[in-house]
Amino acid sequence: MSLVNTGLQQLITTQRDLLSGRRIGLVTQPAAVTTDLRAAEDALITAGATLTALFGPEHGFDGAAADGAAVDHAVHARLGVPVYSLYGADREPTAAMLAEVDLLIFDMQDVGVRFYTYLSTLYYLLRACGRTGVPLLVLDRPNPINGVSIEGPPVTPGLESFVGIVDIPIRHGMTLGELARLINIEQNFGADLTVLALTGWRRSLWFDQTGLLWAPTSPGMPHLITATVYPGTCFVEGTNLSEGRGTALPFEIVGAPWLDGYRLAISLNALGLPGVRFRPVHFMPSASKHAGLHCQGVQVHVTDRNAMRAVTTGLHVIAACRAQDPERFLFLESSWEGRPPHFDLLAGNATLREGLALGYDVAGLTDAWCAAEAAFRVRRAPYLLYAETG
Repeated sequence: MSLVNTGLQQLITTQRDLLSGRRIGLVTQPAAVTTDLRAAEDALITAGATLTALFGPEHGFDGAAADGAAVDHAVHARLGVPVYSLYGADREPTAAMLAEVDLLIFDMQDVGVRFYTYLSTLYYLLRACGRTGVPLLVLDRPNPINGVSIEGPPVTPGLESFVGIVDIPIRHGMTLGELARLINIEQNFGADLTVLALTGWRRSLWFDQTGLLWAPTSPGMPHLITATVYPGTCFVEGTNLSEGRGTALPFEIVGAPWLDGYRLAISLNALGLPGVRFRPVHFMPSASKHAGLHCQGVQVHVTDRNAMRAVTTGLHVIAACRAQDPERFLFLESSWEGRPPHFDLLAGNATLREGLALGYDVAGLTDAWCAAEAAFRVRRAPYLLYAETG
């Protein structure tokens, strides 16, 4: 039995009156399921909802599209309802898309990381609802990597992007419901926002402590352990290293054809980083960077997830890869958005890339985060819906 009830679970059991007599637009993805793994759209229909429009984020409504791939509008084959893509020509619902909607419902399982783009979709929904007056109901879900840990730098003005839409740390320790409250107020969007909060969730809980069943939140996020290391290993996307896409262990393994995985594991383990060990691996990606090539690198093994500093760990991995072969290691010069380097958009600044490129010590690059993390902990407090500890 689940210890935690999601916003969706409460809506379909005790809050069905919110659906009565209203045309519903649903923004969701396949990981937004009930405790018995029914899809959100099916659960809402069973509860009496009249769905008039569906909306999908990055990876599409069905969750099948590759990362960064544009998704077209469509019609749901089974339900016959229009499916509007919010990761293609439009990132924000237009007035025409909302013309047959009396209530917009947002239900997505996030991974608790600033650059995971479901947060950006929520940002644009809040802005659209503020402009059009359509009410927005956010069905909250747990932050799977807990709601206590905060880590990472802020976003430098001018480096906002779809992988860094708001100025928060990389690990923010908030749910999307809480972030909706923060964004709506701080951005002055004025959306008619309601958050249907979780019951039974405490900030200290990881997803596997909630009693809920994990469903992959995107093609590259198959397991909770993936989400655990992702806040740091996602930085590899901004380099010419493989982040494990096209293997069974995306974001858990990092490597390249020119690396010596044995030497890399020794150098990383010698650092004594808290909560983590590194194992040399050989792999051959079937897609993405270095597809079909034999790579060596390391697998990140988490030994104490509460002690591990995931963002810092990812930077150490990149620094060690660069140190082994600085001539062949590269930061990618552009991003999916065609703007500054992708690494800078993920980091929210250029300082990290520039420092790593010069061989600076990682600790020297991350020491300044402490003050920003502490300030964010104070800043987020008015928007929190759940007990800080427990």
